[in-house]
Amino acid sequence: MTKRASTARSVREALQVAEGPFTLLGYDPAGTPLAPGSKSKAAKDLARTGKVLAEQQVMLYANGTTGDQRRVLLVLQGTDTSGKDGVVSHVVGQVGPAGVRITSFRRPTAEERAHHFLWRVRRALPAAGIIGVFNRSHYEDVLVTRVHESIDDAAWAERIADINAFERELTESGTVLIKCFLHISYAEQRKRLLARLDDPAKYWKFNPADLDERAYWADYQSAYAAAIAATSTEWAPWHIVPSDAKWYRNWAISQLLCDGLLGLKLSYPPADFDIEAARARLQPPF
Repeated sequence: MTKRASTARSVREALQVAEGPFTLLGYDPAGTPLAPGSKSKAAKDLARTGKVLAEQQVMLYANGTTGDQRRVLLVLQGTDTSGKDGVVSHVVGQVGPAGVRITSFRRPTAEERAHHFLWRVRRALPAAGIIGVFNRSHYEDVLVTRVHESIDDAAWAERIADINAFERELTESGTVLIKCFLHISYAEQRKRLLARLDDPAKYWKFNPADLDERAYWADYQSAYAAAIAATSTEWAPWHIVPSDAKWYRNWAISQLLCDGLLGLKLSYPPADFDIEAARARLQPPF
């Protein structure tokens, strides 16, 4: 736990990257800052938060139907097995599917490579009133490319500048942007990969290529640190979410998402029709 986390009054404050020099070494993947107690207590609190998230999502969606341009975008980044799918299932899965758009960014297609790297990202942005989730995101284009040296330093810096400008544009147009790095340890990743090999029901989740990427662990840690340091801005800060403990990861991100929605101070839109006239038409005789 960082010194900042130990004195924080909210999960957002505890996990948000502070200004100044940044390194992942200051963040414990097994930490549980401001956890409500045990795993079971966190599960109960997650369920309570889920009810709040569900109600807030309905209000966000309702306002979107009236022309309100506000929306939420949850960005999930992390190494293989860090738990992005788990967050989608256990946190985002608590709200109604009609008001959610989930996008997973994989290796760019030939068509996508023919455009600016943000082209496919813009096409996946949530509409007004929607909670969007990026399961991997535009950051893949400054992470994988850096580790495998498919772009040079100048191109990397240009993409970073494009990302900062893009995210500023998003927040200024009414998007609540919540960026989460799911921080796990090298040992925990090994444990999770072995679990997939031990369970026939999880063979489909195992990709031998993940072992090839695991060999670049140190390079990925450096790439993440560089990208986070360069893009944790006043308008779009990063949150480092300790993720060795799955229960804490889910609880913490539910808190961040709830905090973002509550910050909008949502309410249901007023009726744009004559309520009493409508009521009268429903009175007998039919």
